[in-house]
Amino acid sequence: MDLIQRAAERLKRSGELDLVEQAAAQRAAAAAPAAEPLAPPPIAPAVSVPAVSAPTVSPPAAPATGSGGRPPGPYITLDLGKLQVAGFVTPTGSRTRIAEEFRVIKRPILLRAFATGEERIESGNLIMVTSAKPGEGKTFTAINLAMSMASERDIHVLLVDADVQRPSVFQVLGLPPQKGLLDVLSDSNLSPADVLTRTNIRNLTLMAAGTPSLATTELLASQKMIELMQDIATRYQDRIIILDAPPVLASSEPSVLALHVGQVILVVEAGKTGRRAIEQTLTHIGGCPNISIILNKADSGGRRDEFGGYGYGYYETNE
Repeated sequence: MDLIQRAAERLKRSGELDLVEQAAAQRAAAAAPAAEPLAPPPIAPAVSVPAVSAPTVSPPAAPATGSGGRPPGPYITLDLGKLQVAGFVTPTGSRTRIAEEFRVIKRPILLRAFATGEERIESGNLIMVTSAKPGEGKTFTAINLAMSMASERDIHVLLVDADVQRPSVFQVLGLPPQKGLLDVLSDSNLSPADVLTRTNIRNLTLMAAGTPSLATTELLASQKMIELMQDIATRYQDRIIILDAPPVLASSEPSVLALHVGQVILVVEAGKTGRRAIEQTLTHIGGCPNISIILNKADSGGRRDEFGGYGYGYYETNE
C-alpha cells in the first residue's frame, strides 16, 4: 500500500491523476448512453413478430381463382346415357361400331399431334374440324372425336365451339349457353381459363362459342384469335384442342384458321358433297399441310346397327 500511496502522490503532484480521472470520466460518459438503448429491446419483439406471419395466410387461395380473382369456370354434368342413345361415343358406353370406328380414326391424329423429332409438326395438338357445306356432320364428328380421345388415360381434350355464327356443340350436348370464345376475344379482362366448362368426363373440357356480337366474324378472323390459339397450343402442349369451325364454303374464317392450326379434319358427307366442292374446300384450307378427310355416312357394306348403318372412311392428304 505504501508504494501505491507514494505513486499516487507523485501522479497527483504531476497532474497526471487529473488526466486519469478525466479519461475515466470520459469513458463513463461514453458508456452511459450505450447503456440506455438496452432498455427498449423488450418492446421491439412484441411489435415485429405478428407483422411477419400475417402475409403468409392469403397466397394459397390464389390458384383456385380465374383472372381478376374470379372463381374458375362452371362445372356441368353430361347425360352420358342420353348421348349414347343419340349415337355419340361415351367413355362409359358399350362397344358400338361407331366407337370402334373413331378408335381407328383418332389414332393417326394423335400420333401426329404428339410426334417428336423430324416427324413433329407445329401446333400438332391444335385441330380444326370443318366441312365444305353445312349439314355434313362436322359437329357430330368433332364431339365424337373429342369423346373418343378423352377416353384415353393420359390425354386431356379441350373442345371449342368455334362455329360462332351457328354454335351447336353446347346445344347438341344439352347444355345452356355459356360465356366462351367470343367473350375472351372481346373482353381483355377475361382469359381462356375463365370460360372453360369442366365436365363429368374427367379428361374433357368445353369452351362455348360465347356471346354473339356485330363483330363476330371479325373477331374470329382477328389477330387476337390467332394469338389465342397459339397461346393455347403452347401452354397446353399435353392437351388436344379441337375447334369445331364453320363450313369452309359458307364463311371465310376456316381459311384464316387453317394457317395457324397443326391439323385439319375435313368432314365430307358421302353421296352429297360433289368433287368440285371438295376441291374448292381443299384449296381454301390449303394453308395447313396436314389435312385428313373423314367420309361421313359412307356405305357400311351391308352392316346394320342402331345408328342406321352409317360408317366412316378415313383418308389423309399431306400437301
